[in-house]
This record gives sequence, C-alpha cells and structure tokens, in this order.
Amino acid sequence: MRSQRSREVLLEYVEIGGSVRACAIDVATGTEVSIVGPASAGEAALRRNALARLDYVLRQKSETTPRPADKRPGLLV
Repeated sequence: MRSQRSREVLLEYVEIGGSVRACAIDVATGTEVSIVGPASAGEAALRRNALARLDYVLRQKSETTPRPADKRPGLLV
C-alpha cells in the first residue's frame, strides 16, 4: 500500500485471541514497526495507527545525527 507521501508500505495483520497485531514495513528502508490493538477496532483504525507509528519511527531515525567515524587505530570488538 502507499501512504500520503507515495512510499511503499507493506501491512500485515495477525489475529491473536481477542487482539490483532498490525505490522507496517517501509519497503525503501526496511524499517518495521508493530502495534497491538483489539480485534474489534477494525482494519482502518489499526492501519492508521500502524502508519502513524511508522512515520514517527522514520522521523526519529532521520533526526538523529550519525556518529563521526572513530579514527583510532585498531578493531572495534
């Protein structure tokens, strides 16, 4: 499925008892998030919440600055 920004997102729903686990995966970055909600919530509500969480996680990843390279000799174990 495609969200508002025309990015490709895969959605998966798994019913577990009275709950549903919704996973959203951004195809371009491979970022995956999951939420759990009541089975009575409906697919639209689960989709909306999973996509909102995916947007939040992608925003957090883009706002973090990469660490500068360590210029010390040797191996990092």
